[in-house]
Formats: sequence, C-alpha cells, structure tokens
Amino acid sequence: MRFEGKVALITGGTSGIGSKTAERFAEEGARVVITGRSQERGDQVVADIAANGGEAMFVQSDVRLAEDCRNAVDKTLERFGQIDVLFNNAGVFHPKTIPDCTEEEWDETIESSLRGAFLMSKYSLPSMIERGSGSIIHTSSGWGILGGDQAASYCAAKGGLIVMAKAMAIDHGPQGIRVNCVCPGDVLTPMLPDDAKKRGISWEEYEEGASDRPLGRIGSADDIASAVLYLASDEASFVTGEALVVDGGGVAG
Repeated sequence: MRFEGKVALITGGTSGIGSKTAERFAEEGARVVITGRSQERGDQVVADIAANGGEAMFVQSDVRLAEDCRNAVDKTLERFGQIDVLFNNAGVFHPKTIPDCTEEEWDETIESSLRGAFLMSKYSLPSMIERGSGSIIHTSSGWGILGGDQAASYCAAKGGLIVMAKAMAIDHGPQGIRVNCVCPGDVLTPMLPDDAKKRGISWEEYEEGASDRPLGRIGSADDIASAVLYLASDEASFVTGEALVVDGGGVAG
C-alpha cells in the first residue's frame, strides 16, 4: 500500500498502459482519476477499479485542449483535495516519414504528447508547489532516445518530453517535486497491432520483429506500470530528471 492516502491523476487512462497503471495505483491504496476521450471506456475502467475495492473517477478530456486539462485538474482537486502523482500518458502514433506525414498528423502527435504534458503539468503544479511535494511522470519512448523508422513526429514528441522532464526537474526540485520519464519499448497494447496494420505488415511478422531484443519478448502494460509506480513512490525519492527505459534491452542492443 505504497500510495495509501495519495491521489494519482492519469491521462490516456482508458486503455493500455494508462488503464493498467490506474488499476495498479488503486490496488496500492491511491485514489485515482483517469482522463480520456471515450466516456464508455473510462466508465469501464472506473467500474473495474471499484469492483476490486478501489476508488476512481473518470473525467472526459482531450489533453490537446487547455480548458479540458484545467477542468480535469479542477475536478480532481474538488473531489480529492490534492494531486500527489501526475502521469502524463496520453499520446498517438502515426507511422509516417516527414514527406508522408500530413500537417494534421504532425500536430496531433505533438499536441497529444508534448502539449498535453505541458498543459496538465501547468495546471497541476500550483497545488503540488503549495503542498511542497509531488511526482510527475511523462510517457516517452525508447524512440525518444534513439529514433525509429517511419516515426519522425512520434520521435520528436517523445524526445521533447525527455528534455522537458529534465528542465522541469531542475525548476521544481527545490519545491519538493520530482519529474521523470518512463520510456517503454514495444508493449502489447491496442496501439501495436494498429501500427502493424498501418505499416501493412502481418501481425506474425510484426511480433517477431518487436520481440527481437535481448529479453526476447514484447513488453506488457504491467511491465510499464511497475516502472511508473516505482518512479512515483518514495522508493525513488532521490530520482528526478531521469528517463527510465523499460524495453527488454532494445535500446541497449
């Protein structure tokens, strides 16, 4: 129960890494607020958490919109009175090279990841600063470190998050707030088969390529959730400005 009495606010919390991390926070005692665009999926995650004895709330929100981000933070504070953990997890992926990427796809990618993390942090930080504590985690990627094929907009967004986390760590460390990134490799979420489809690759071929790393497998949402909970916990009380890679050795190889 590392997070008993704590409140965690999670964007992109209606599926994949976000929903699994929300479940894990609730299991360890946190009260959880998730955001996302789908009311149906959000309600289901809240119901699943409640069925296991946890407490959660869903706020329908598009992190690209300042008013939605402000509203998500306000509703969290109205109900629970504090924000101890902010997990900026929302994002999209368009497998395109620069010539192939439309301006709309570029903007959606940058705004969902980078602008969304900026806005959610902007509105969450004042209450953290007032209380003198808090942990912010951005979902970056191994491709935010090394780059990847047909992923220029995604790499730009994820690389930006890593350097933004370092800058935020410098600014807000004296105020008792830690800021880090988690950098997943290929993780079995709905985004992965969608990427295979968009690239015109069979799932079997895609899975084989994604598993070609030292640990020989694709990651699970639970693998990433464990890393996020570590970064958010007191066990990481001396960790800030870090980009924790959780990819089965893909970047190492």
